[in-house]
Amino acid sequence: MAAALPSAGALRAPAPLAHPREILGEFLTGDDRVHPEEPVQKVAGVFFERPDLDAIALVRADRPVGLLTRARLLVKLARNFGHELYARKPVTRIADLAPLVLAEGTPLAEVLDRALARPAATVFDDVVAVSGAGDYVGHASVRELARQQGFAFERGRLEREAAVSRTRDLEELERVRARFLAHATHELRSPVNAIAALAELIRMASERDSLEQVRAKVPMLLRASAALRGTVNNILDLSKLEAGRMDVSLGPVEVAPLVEDVASLARLLVGSRPVEVRADVVPPDLVVRTDAHKVRQILVNLASNAAKFTDAGSIAIRATGGATARLAVADTGCGIRAEDLPRLFLPFGQLEDAQTKTHAGTGLGLVITRSLATLLGGRVLVESRRGEGTTFTVELPGGASEAPPP
Repeated sequence: MAAALPSAGALRAPAPLAHPREILGEFLTGDDRVHPEEPVQKVAGVFFERPDLDAIALVRADRPVGLLTRARLLVKLARNFGHELYARKPVTRIADLAPLVLAEGTPLAEVLDRALARPAATVFDDVVAVSGAGDYVGHASVRELARQQGFAFERGRLEREAAVSRTRDLEELERVRARFLAHATHELRSPVNAIAALAELIRMASERDSLEQVRAKVPMLLRASAALRGTVNNILDLSKLEAGRMDVSLGPVEVAPLVEDVASLARLLVGSRPVEVRADVVPPDLVVRTDAHKVRQILVNLASNAAKFTDAGSIAIRATGGATARLAVADTGCGIRAEDLPRLFLPFGQLEDAQTKTHAGTGLGLVITRSLATLLGGRVLVESRRGEGTTFTVELPGGASEAPPP
């Protein structure tokens, strides 16, 4: 006994799933046509010559009047005396004279919904597409349309996931920028307020001809100005790096004087705290082909961080040569928790909250350091243990070479 065909209801599409932009006209699988009066024998020859042809439309004066599928043709000709009965008759005798005809702009989801609502015997017959004027355009395979609907559904799902991910990224970016504004506002307000107050005190002292008070206030004014300039420079440097407008000037760089200069700055930064600052370069005449200004900025950022978070112990600034030059700043300060290490190089981020932090800074130094190292073709490595200290190592290409002649 032949298996029963499924009911039309069982084949009905549960709900439109295709993307709303997908339309019938985009998925036509053919535009083959014959005149309705052509004999069946001639049309059968077309099917037999083209094994890929699944259906052919009957068109009169550019208007579709029927559809003949390969399955319907084979069923008719395979019956007893089928060939003798139909071979010389017009193709309209065996074709479906009421096919599903839809405008080429019909959404794919609607096309499938209407196609699968047909009787089970014709549910997979091709759908005929017409133009706005009703002229025949082509026909489409329902199986192919269902496959395209699956693709459209998958594309829609991926688009939704991408949109959700993008929304999350934008929300995170907004949170990051909000944190940055909180930190930057605090860092900019303090020196600006100090400069304004000191300038007013200097004005008042000058009106009283008190030169000693003016002299006492000028160093504080200079320090506040330097802090403000440093913050502004960090923000501008980061903007240049993100925009790709930072230039690189390569040349031979004597490392020892550079390291000693940064070590001297670190000694000033630690002030009276019991912190020993050491400089070590191996070999002493190490020369690296790189950008001196940017390497100095990298070391100053790392040394400033070390001085900021080291209350006692030592800070070592080391440089070694070889195929790859390595510059390291190691301290015995408070160290960093392992779970905080991935956050070190996030733009506009700090491990302390702007409202409760005890160390000044916008949190841009390490971001700029890594960006500069990348710009020079190198990378930044970090090793740290909470309560034991931190070591930042910058690896730069260029290798070691002999010192340039004096």
